[in-house]
Amino acid sequence: MPQTAQPAGSRSISGSGATAPRLWAVVLAACAGQFLVVLDVSVVNVALPSMRATLSLSQVGLQWVVNAYTLTFSGLMLLGGRAADLFGRKRVFVTGLALFTAASLAGGLAQEPWHLLAARAVQGMGAAILAPATLTLLTTSVPEGPARTRAIATWSAVGAGGGAAGGLVGGVLTDALSWRWVLLINVPVGVLVLLAALAWLTESREESVRRLDVPGALLVTLGLGAVAYGIVRTDSAGWTSLSALGPLAAGLVMLALFVAVEARSPEPLVPLRLFRSRAVSSANVAIFITGLAMFAMWYFLSLYTQNVLHYTPLQAGFALVPHSLTIVLGSKIAPMLMGWIGDRRLAVTGAAMAGLGYVWQGSMGADGAYLTTLLGPGVLMALGAGLAATPLATIATATAEPGEAGLLSGLFGTGRTMGGALGLAVLSTVAAARTDGREDAASLAAGYGTAFYAGAVLLGACVLFMLVALPRAAAKTD
Repeated sequence: MPQTAQPAGSRSISGSGATAPRLWAVVLAACAGQFLVVLDVSVVNVALPSMRATLSLSQVGLQWVVNAYTLTFSGLMLLGGRAADLFGRKRVFVTGLALFTAASLAGGLAQEPWHLLAARAVQGMGAAILAPATLTLLTTSVPEGPARTRAIATWSAVGAGGGAAGGLVGGVLTDALSWRWVLLINVPVGVLVLLAALAWLTESREESVRRLDVPGALLVTLGLGAVAYGIVRTDSAGWTSLSALGPLAAGLVMLALFVAVEARSPEPLVPLRLFRSRAVSSANVAIFITGLAMFAMWYFLSLYTQNVLHYTPLQAGFALVPHSLTIVLGSKIAPMLMGWIGDRRLAVTGAAMAGLGYVWQGSMGADGAYLTTLLGPGVLMALGAGLAATPLATIATATAEPGEAGLLSGLFGTGRTMGGALGLAVLSTVAAARTDGREDAASLAAGYGTAFYAGAVLLGACVLFMLVALPRAAAKTD
């Protein structure tokens, strides 16, 4: 099996006899880790009623089964990305995976509501450490060029498939076994990947930076966490309530302080000079905007199939299988298309295609047929999402400094996750305003359709932004 040398700027810390990692092992480990962390964003949704019945969870408790994971995931991801550069990519990958796997076991065995909520929060911490390391392993181990593009495409496809498969996997496990297996399934998979990583991956880290920017890490983590908490609160308290605006304002203040600290720190967590790179700044803004719209697609389609078309959770999961396969297909064919038309044009084409699918999906009605109301627009949306993801990831993580690969991966993941959290809250508010408390099938369909129309507007704005801002060729950071 061919091997590659350590990237310049990194050093092996596994001993003098260490060899470069096998590329297939790197890709396998990175993709397996990415699949697990993305899957667990959505896999619990269909299991929530069973969790409530078993553990006597309140309605607020049910909400926090999801939120405890997403808040810690998004709030700590930047820190996880930088840690991979400073403390070793293999070490951080293994640490994050071990924490994620242990928390999954604890959650699956939970006997009290607080057991489950605490386990989900720790799962999110493990995911925040693990997720940036998965992309960093690829960008620092796979040589730049077509091979790296294919590796990132596979990573994007697996991540997209993990998010898309959440409903189906959750429905199958809950119906066939119990809600506990929604979490316990991570344990054998996590252990196998952990053993493979320990055996096959080689350690590397950036040797020029010796310490972590603790003040910056605390400010960005608390700031992002407060913003995310405020966003989540808008679902139940509304956008004008103090319980939502207070955390949002506090989070924005801490993020402003973070920028001030980074400007003065000798070894900042996020060197502000990175944003002078057109590739880094524009691609991260683009992925944030696409996240605003695309993350909510699975949520509203799941609600539509169950609340309007009266599918069971398992039927709803199977109904969305073509969407999952299409988004994976889009991610996999993206490298070939990038070679033909370029990164920028493919990202624009993918977002435009998804936007057209959103417009089509917005016309859904109470008596929609599967082929024309779910399959047609869904495949268009999913294909566009898959085509856009790979070029944006490639542009956003382009760097001449291997020591910053984890940081750029963390920035990319943070932008996507925070965009998804904000978009879900905003589009849920749009849908709720349209239904105005009515719960008949026609009103619900109209509310969900309005959310898709709003998503189409966001994607249209993203297309215009990318046409102006994205570089015509992937650039290196300064």
